[in-house]
Amino acid sequence: MEQPLHLPPSDEELVKMTLQDKSHFGVLVDRYQAKLARYIARLGVRDPEDQMDVLQDIFLKTYRNLNGFDTSLHFSSWIYRIAHNEAISWYRKKNVRPEGHLIGDSEEIIGFLSAKDESADAQFDKTVNAKEVNEALLKIDEKYREVIILRFFEHKDYDEISDILKIPVGSVGTLLHRGKKQLADALNQEAIRI
Repeated sequence: MEQPLHLPPSDEELVKMTLQDKSHFGVLVDRYQAKLARYIARLGVRDPEDQMDVLQDIFLKTYRNLNGFDTSLHFSSWIYRIAHNEAISWYRKKNVRPEGHLIGDSEEIIGFLSAKDESADAQFDKTVNAKEVNEALLKIDEKYREVIILRFFEHKDYDEISDILKIPVGSVGTLLHRGKKQLADALNQEAIRI
């Protein structure tokens, strides 16, 4: 007789476990620390010390509000929303402009942008590197940048992006479409400048 395979608990199960025994919160921290550090870095919190401060604020706020977690949502959407808000708060406190930071994900975004499915038919060099993608992302409107980062660098689906940014699902598609066009135009401008 085979032993049943024990799968790790889902995020939502871990939330319930944490509400009964606070020691389980560490598992949630372990699951999300690297992902959220990468996300806030891409949003522009680049200094490692600032990242640690923002991460600490994210997990502190998450822990304090765990009782208020809406179980009809995905935990990942909820914590990414907290991370988004904490990054924005950090910008306001520091009075700085986001300076996005991308690490080697340019191939996926380039492949996505060069797909012939929308009005952004711009032909550009497919060897665009992460630095050029980063510079181009900084040139597009923030509302588009956030959606593009969540969709193509954090691999969130439309429903999750809707939950994180508190916008209708239909708006996610619209923002992605317009963001793709702006990003393609910005990348073309980078190519012309070089």
